[in-house]
Amino acid sequence: MQYVLTLTADPKQRLLSERHAKTAIAALSAAGASNIAGDWLSPGCALDLNFQGLTPVEAAPVVHAALIDVPADINAQSALGRRKQLLIADMDSTIITDESLDELADFIGIRDQVEPITARAMRGEIDFEAALRDRVRLLAGQPAHLLDRLLNERIHLTGGAETLVRTMRGNGAFTALVSGGFTFITEAVAAKVGFQTHRGNVLLIENGILTGAVADPILGKEAKLESLRAFCAEQGLVADQVMAVGDGANDIPMLLGAGAGVAFHAKPAVAAAARFKIDHGDLTALLYLQGYHDRELVS
Repeated sequence: MQYVLTLTADPKQRLLSERHAKTAIAALSAAGASNIAGDWLSPGCALDLNFQGLTPVEAAPVVHAALIDVPADINAQSALGRRKQLLIADMDSTIITDESLDELADFIGIRDQVEPITARAMRGEIDFEAALRDRVRLLAGQPAHLLDRLLNERIHLTGGAETLVRTMRGNGAFTALVSGGFTFITEAVAAKVGFQTHRGNVLLIENGILTGAVADPILGKEAKLESLRAFCAEQGLVADQVMAVGDGANDIPMLLGAGAGVAFHAKPAVAAAARFKIDHGDLTALLYLQGYHDRELVS
């Protein structure tokens, strides 16, 4: 069977070189791989190494050991079916750089109360749904116009987000933003980035004031997985045709349910669980994992 190992690095620094390629090829060859062929997807940033004779599980550690000091991500997979037809993405700290609820809390001077709860929930130390209710409760009585301010001042797209979505859509994929955050934010982010649909939690507002509650049912970790399955059914796809990306513990079932689950600059438990890991690149790394060349990217 034909396999491919992809090296990806920060696209701003482009630190990968031919020397690194030769080192990786030598390591694969010494471990028993054959028919090794390199293909630069993006000069200095992304390199495919096609090979036979080793499994992906065997190949990735071999190359990682050979390039232990190189700031690059190393992911291996079957060369068949790399390009996915459904992208399902987390929002906070994935498609956007921010944790939106923490930023909202900052406006009213309670970030020090909210941020530690967020961090513990994302690490999987406490229940996500209970943590969300606890944090939202602290917002009770605040004016809803703070949400507009949040969008205007504190929401920033992660590098490569628009390119990822536009390129996959341009190649026929369906794209969905699924977040444990709030629909007020997911709607705006989905529209800006180009997602075809979005799901999130509904923050309850009465007479222009935040009530301190969120509507049921809460979109938590199991709901993210259910969303993946629902989109597959709607689009006539199977799990192997899905790429999912996220960073927090509430993303793990979704990542495990996808053919390509990517832990993106993720918490340790998430990185350990996911099949693919990106710690150095931006979101264009997800395109390189699918074998896209720079010339195919839609910016």
